[in-house]
This record gives sequence, structure tokens and C-alpha cells, in this order.
Amino acid sequence: MATAKRKTRSQPKRDIVVIGASSGGITALLELVKNLPADFPASVFVVQHLAPYAHSVLPQLMSHVSALPVKHPTDGEKVQPGTIYVAPPDHHLLIENDKALVKRGPKENRFRPSVDALFRSAAYGYGSRVIGVVLTGYLDDGTSGLWCVQRLGGVTVVQDPQDAASPAMPTNALEFVEADHIVPLAGLAALLVELTTQPASAQPRVTKTDLDRIEIELTIAKQDGAFEMGIIDKGELTPFTCPDCHGALTKLIEGKLIRFRCHTGHAYTISALLSELTESVESMLYQSMRGLEESKMLLQSLGDYFAKEGQQQVANIFLTKAKQTGRQARVVHDSIFDHDILSGDIAPHTKKRKQP
Repeated sequence: MATAKRKTRSQPKRDIVVIGASSGGITALLELVKNLPADFPASVFVVQHLAPYAHSVLPQLMSHVSALPVKHPTDGEKVQPGTIYVAPPDHHLLIENDKALVKRGPKENRFRPSVDALFRSAAYGYGSRVIGVVLTGYLDDGTSGLWCVQRLGGVTVVQDPQDAASPAMPTNALEFVEADHIVPLAGLAALLVELTTQPASAQPRVTKTDLDRIEIELTIAKQDGAFEMGIIDKGELTPFTCPDCHGALTKLIEGKLIRFRCHTGHAYTISALLSELTESVESMLYQSMRGLEESKMLLQSLGDYFAKEGQQQVANIFLTKAKQTGRQARVVHDSIFDHDILSGDIAPHTKKRKQP
């Protein structure tokens, strides 16, 4: 009597690679893709910070050196293995249901596209099939996203900060994520090839609270309203306001990482928020100085006019006020040059790095 053969379900491979880079990233990305083989089995998604008004030729540059096809995807495009998808300027790149999404949701850490948004979408949809890579860059976009990749079972890779043109992004990622691999750029392609041949690990248990928050943040990145989604209820409401839109900021906790989101959707790490606020203060100081200097010029002009008209007593009032205003402008002027543009990077990095 014949017996039916039992079908075994093959374990999924790590077939989604998400990469984030900023300052120094173009050179790093060209070096990486140059060394990826033509039969690389995973889909690769790249966020490189660029000016929002720039016309990006990054896919063309990468295509010249890569054996894999490289492109800016269209919104809703079906994702193919062995293809590199690059976020277009001023648009978030997300992945959902095997489709690339290209959206103009709120900025994260002052950037659109955001590394965090891409990583978060991949982690939520693909869990342990994801390999997250943080390369060279300034500040800390990618830290929250990499934490999310690890939290949902993916593999985390960080460029060795000593090997990076701008070490801040890798260094900040390592402050909050125990990376699975810390590698120089020269060894990254070989590592990715090796990781994509390995089966994905079992999915870890994740709390419903974490999953709900991630889902809300993904919905925000896709342009839907943060307020209607209830982002305020997912953290602690703070007295701080968003530097971009002045909306109320809610504090969110991911492991040891503190982030903020406003009710309109903008998101900040501590470093990004502090940097933005101190830049805003400098801008306001310059505006104050300009207003005082213009007031001084007007008062001086009126004083000179009345002096010529022979009304010296009236002229002296305006001229005295002009001198007082000039002294106030000088105080503001000196304050500007004493003002520091700060970020969370002023704190010493004391955590020991995990060795590769």
C-alpha cells in the first residue's frame, strides 16, 4: 500500500537587505555594490541622504560598477530578488507585501528618505529574513531602525566606525544595538553573501505594544495622520514642541533609546532634536539681531533728521535710543558666537563595542 509523502516546508532564507548611509555614503555604496556577485539572491534597499531638491543619479552611478540592476522604484512596484532599489530624493522608501512603496510622509530625524523608516518597514513585514546595514554618516538616523530589525529577529550589521568616512552613524548605532557583525567596508559584500545563504532564524516573541507602535509609525511614513492613529497614546506626552511644526512631542522608548514624535508625524532622536533646536535658537538670535540693528538705523536716521531741522532736543532722544539699541544688538551678536550647535554626540561614547 502506497503511503503519501509528507511535504516539508523549506525554511526561508535571509533575502531582504536594507542599507542606510549619509555623509560619505555614496563612495561606500559604490564600493559595496561593486563586490556583490551577479547571482546575489536578496533584494537590496538603499537609503542615502540627499538634498530634497537634488536630481539623483545614484542608480546610474551604482549601475556602472554593479553586476546587479539598480533603480529608483515606482510606488507599488513588485520587488524582485537580485535587484537594488534606491530611495529617490525627498521620498521615504518602504517595503510591504513584496512591493516597494515610495511615499512623502513626515520627515524623520530631519530626513526624507529616512533610514529608520525603511528599516522599520522591512523588520515589520519580514522579521528574521532581514539584514540591516548601517554605513557611514552624520548623527544617528538608522539607530532606531536597526534596533527594530534586531528586535524582530533580523541580523544587524554596522560598518566599523574606524573604517567610516563619517563615524557618527555607526557609532550611535553601536551605542544602542548589540550588532551581530561589525565589519570594515572591504569585508561587507562577502559577509552579505554568506548571510543570504543561511536560513532565517525563528521569529522572536514581540509584545503587542511594540508591534502596534511600529505599525502606527509605518502608517505615518506612508503619509497617514499621526494624530488620528493615536501616536500620542503610545508614549509619554512631553512639554517639548516639534522644531518643524511646533506640535506637541511624545516620548517613545525603544530599549535604551529615547525618541520623540509630534502629533503631525515628525520624528526625532535626542541627537536630531537637540541639533535642530540649537539651530533654531541660532536662527532666532540672528532674527533678533537683525531687528535690533534695523531699529538702530531707523532711530539714527530720525535723530539725524531732527538735528538738521534744528530740533536738537527731539534729535537727542532718538540718538540716545539708537545707542541703547545698538548695545542690545551687540549683546545678541556676542550671544550668537557663544552659542553651540549641539547634538547628542557631545556625550562620550563609553559603551564597549562588540568585536566582530
